[in-house]
Amino acid sequence: MNEEDYLAEDAVGLAGLIARKEITAAEALEAALARAAKVDPRLNTITMDLSERARHAAAGPLSGPLAGVPFLLKDLGPELAGTPTTNSCKLYAEDVAQADSPLTMLYKAAGLVIFGKTNTPELGLEPVTEPAMFGPTRNPWDLSRTSGGSSGGAAAAVAAGILPAAHASDGGGSIRIPASCCGLFGLKPSRGRVSYAPKDEGWGGFSCGHVVSRSVRDSAVLLDIAARPQPGDPYWTAPPARPFADAAREDPRSLRIAFSTAAFGADAIDPECAEAVRAAAKLCEDLGHQVEEADPPIDRAALAAAGVVISASVAADLDGVALKRGRPIAEDEVEPVTWSSYERGKQVSGSLYINSLRAAHGLGRAVAAFFAGYDILVCSTLGMPAVPLGYLKGGDPPDWEGYARRLFAFMPNTQAFNIAGQPAASVPLAMSRAGLPIGVQIVGRQAEDALVLSLAGQLERAAPWAARRPPI
Repeated sequence: MNEEDYLAEDAVGLAGLIARKEITAAEALEAALARAAKVDPRLNTITMDLSERARHAAAGPLSGPLAGVPFLLKDLGPELAGTPTTNSCKLYAEDVAQADSPLTMLYKAAGLVIFGKTNTPELGLEPVTEPAMFGPTRNPWDLSRTSGGSSGGAAAAVAAGILPAAHASDGGGSIRIPASCCGLFGLKPSRGRVSYAPKDEGWGGFSCGHVVSRSVRDSAVLLDIAARPQPGDPYWTAPPARPFADAAREDPRSLRIAFSTAAFGADAIDPECAEAVRAAAKLCEDLGHQVEEADPPIDRAALAAAGVVISASVAADLDGVALKRGRPIAEDEVEPVTWSSYERGKQVSGSLYINSLRAAHGLGRAVAAFFAGYDILVCSTLGMPAVPLGYLKGGDPPDWEGYARRLFAFMPNTQAFNIAGQPAASVPLAMSRAGLPIGVQIVGRQAEDALVLSLAGQLERAAPWAARRPPI
């Protein structure tokens, strides 16, 4: 399979070629590995090479809706038996999984061929992918820019054509941020849609897993594969009455759509991002939807409360490592952002943790009330296009106030919907005048992932992005 033919297909398309015996799974895998060898030295997307293991899998019998399609796991979250999940943190470098996580098993049962793991910031804590352990992942559109985070390795790999879709996860925007930076489609599903089993909920329920992809239909098919509640889940969202793939193929009914050019966690968004939102709202209107400008009630105190929950979660995780190995965590064993979060988390009392969760749940109820009047919210995914590598670095010692300002200037609009638990997707509808992708975020009511996918599919058909490729 030549490179041009490989790059032309999404995951569903590749699976079709394999099913019709026009190519083999082995040929698809070799095309992915050849593309990775060609572009990854400049990007640094893959941190664990599982190519020989993948060749063995591709040679064997495969079945499922995506049988034979090459795939990458993020090096954070689901476990793959016999490999460590490092979280880009040396504390976990030798933490080898004894068994596959349920999500990994679902991917394998669907026929996906896992050939590596992708780069992520340490513990997934930053919206850029620049871990000390593996080094930065670069953006295929501009090698001086971030690919976003925390699923930056996954997004850069997909954007560069190494594969059509890759596993990702999102605790504060970590699917949507890199999707926006790299010009991809990225859906954060509803809370409880994709199980975290056998682990507990991520970051108090803010985090969830799914993928980044070039096409909407790939995201829909992969959500059909992954949306399976597991025994013992603390909560779950019931699978849909009909496949998500069907929803992605069909235009939605006429929707009530609110649009906002606000920055929910900062002062303002970049004018080009605001322009992209207005253009997306106009496109929705042209497609027959009822559109009006309205800002959702995002309480910034609730965004701050989410930081308390995340820090406490980091502290609990690292304390678990310390207990297992029998000695405390030292400052020089983790990056400054991780250490700051750990130190903060150790000071969180039980009362503060519960009150922070209450504030987060209050935001969810307020936003749900807003959605009583609207089916969809359209807003900017990010506050600006992809920032330069090193944008968040804060000096020595770090200036944490300045860091927080830069952080929320870049990602003001994603975390609110992790807190609320609603489905939200970044759709690659715009480009900056400097040639960088700009994602527009579409948000739906809790559990209405199908409607988000339906509108995203309609937008993709009306304003196709598949032909846009980064210069790499």
